[in-house]
Amino acid sequence: MTNIAPLHAMFISIPSILLGLGGKCLLNWALVFLQRNHICKSFLGVFCVSLAVVDTILTLSVATLHINAGGYVILLDLKLTTYHVCLLVQILGQVYSALQWPVAVVAGLDHFFTVTRRLQPTAARARWIVCVFVTGLLWYLTALYVFLLSDFIPVMEDVPHNQILKCWVFHSCQIMQVAMFLLLTLGCAALHAWCSTRLLPIPPLRGQITDRSRAHSRRSVAHQALHIFLNTWALFLVLLAVLLVLPVGIPAYLGLNVAWLCFLNSLLIAVVLCAVCPASQPAQGLAALPDSFCEWRFKFSPEGRT
Repeated sequence: MTNIAPLHAMFISIPSILLGLGGKCLLNWALVFLQRNHICKSFLGVFCVSLAVVDTILTLSVATLHINAGGYVILLDLKLTTYHVCLLVQILGQVYSALQWPVAVVAGLDHFFTVTRRLQPTAARARWIVCVFVTGLLWYLTALYVFLLSDFIPVMEDVPHNQILKCWVFHSCQIMQVAMFLLLTLGCAALHAWCSTRLLPIPPLRGQITDRSRAHSRRSVAHQALHIFLNTWALFLVLLAVLLVLPVGIPAYLGLNVAWLCFLNSLLIAVVLCAVCPASQPAQGLAALPDSFCEWRFKFSPEGRT
């Protein structure tokens, strides 16, 4: 235990932590309910349910320990006190931060295989089982990383447990890293689709006409994907920009939430569509992409058809 203020951390009262967790849980379950029609059709949907469950368990644990602040709670022969509130929040905050990149990568691959149809169609139950297995594996491996491989060291006040009123909480910078990387990737993919049309010469041959029409289709897909994404998430992007400019830290235990995962889902779909540009099969399967916020439907001019 230490009284030295750690870098990249903030001092938050336990009632404020509990209030933030409670609001996060309500938002998580509201968004899970909103996506109930296709929540089990993608990895990110299954992960959203698992995150809502973990957040609920964390909130109930913190509430129970805070209510019994003057004493203790016995769970599985372990004596839990207010000291463990801060410890639990810090540990799960680190796990949430460490999960940001793996979740983004796995979800991106999932959408890539869906759009490009690289995998044979599987039954809904089989897909759900695979998503549940991958989700559980990610939670397990991330917890092992935090406990065994990372340099995470809990920071606690050097006072008796019944006098702990505030907890040190670490910041989460992974959200900004993931968002900036994917937005740059989205911009580069859209620019590539645009330039691939501009750089094509006027084709005198029929084969070259086909190539040019495909390039127009790629440009159309990228343009419409960007338009659909920005129309839906423009305000959220403004909020991310404000958080990037202002010196405001996001507590790690709040960083990973279902609202952020919904934004990430739409952003990953837009990145995949702009990068892959499925011009040869523009209307097949895109409307079934698992997204409750963006409707991925495209219109193609005769020039853009192949």
